[in-house]
Amino acid sequence: MSGSRHNPDAVATWANAVTVTRVLVSPVLFAMITSLQGPYEGSWWALALWVVLSASDGIDGFLARRYGTTRSGAFLDPLADKVLVLGAMFALVGRGVFPLIPVVIITAREVAVSVYRTVAAGQGVSVPAYRLAKLKTVAQQLAVALALFPVTAADATWTWMVALWVAVVLTVVTGIHYFVTARRTAEAQAAA
Repeated sequence: MSGSRHNPDAVATWANAVTVTRVLVSPVLFAMITSLQGPYEGSWWALALWVVLSASDGIDGFLARRYGTTRSGAFLDPLADKVLVLGAMFALVGRGVFPLIPVVIITAREVAVSVYRTVAAGQGVSVPAYRLAKLKTVAQQLAVALALFPVTAADATWTWMVALWVAVVLTVVTGIHYFVTARRTAEAQAAA
């Protein structure tokens, strides 16, 4: 891995190294979450690891912009985000913290958009990330953070519950937006 601009087909990049590290360390976080005793018990250690792993998304994005984006990074980065967020959410569901329904809704959207983006890319249609989708990711990350934060985990459960449902709304809205925009893009490319 070098500091020069990458070939778009490169795999061994600094951005990808950060992304892969995020995926490999995620199971440690999931184990920390599931090992907590009570359903509404927070953990400073789990919260700290969550913040580091969530922030690493910005670091790999910075590295990709600085040294050049790659096709592998465009695939790996969203995948790592989904592994981290959904894994943490399901760990919280398993502990009885998050209700199952909102997490299933979020999962269904994430899987549907990922499959659609993969199929569309195979047909030469680009489906870029939108700003609202970035806000959706932040809302998902905030919901998990507030459920892990010892101050809000038990004594202010409304904070992470509100954040979770805001994340659900943004998840559904951005999912619809992806499909509508991608369809219009596909139709425009077919007509051209």
